[in-house]
Amino acid sequence: MTPRHAPLDNDQRAIDELVRAFFDLFTNRGEVALNLDAIFELCIPEAIISKCVGSSPVVSSLEAFIAPRQALLSDGTLTDFQETEVAQYTQVLGNVAQRSCIYRKSGVLNGARFETRGVKVFQFIRCAHGWRISAVSWDDERDGFSPDSIDLTGFRRP
Repeated sequence: MTPRHAPLDNDQRAIDELVRAFFDLFTNRGEVALNLDAIFELCIPEAIISKCVGSSPVVSSLEAFIAPRQALLSDGTLTDFQETEVAQYTQVLGNVAQRSCIYRKSGVLNGARFETRGVKVFQFIRCAHGWRISAVSWDDERDGFSPDSIDLTGFRRP
């Protein structure tokens, strides 16, 4: 590997870590202690999160996104929950980057076990203290949409 590729590799590693930490925020499997406030360390304050499941997207600020998830993950409604990235493609373009990924999530919702997949798209900006998430959007597997329909050319497994 030539030295001119080293910054890109460092960028990729930093973005890999950010995405892993983002997914880990919502894990309540085993003895993991929830710390959803850590999202503020991963994202810029103005970040938006868009849930694009269903007919109308739900676009939230970080504060609006975290509040209902804190309750859901700590009041017994959603237990044994975990999300993991299964394939991803990252583009670093100067001080901006984008990552498309397929992920799997599973848990127990209202006493019923579930497992499903979906897609997430992350946008990042390089800040004074490194890469931060500026936006996240996702859609889940459902009638009419499957991650199997995505061309995975260029994607890599974590």
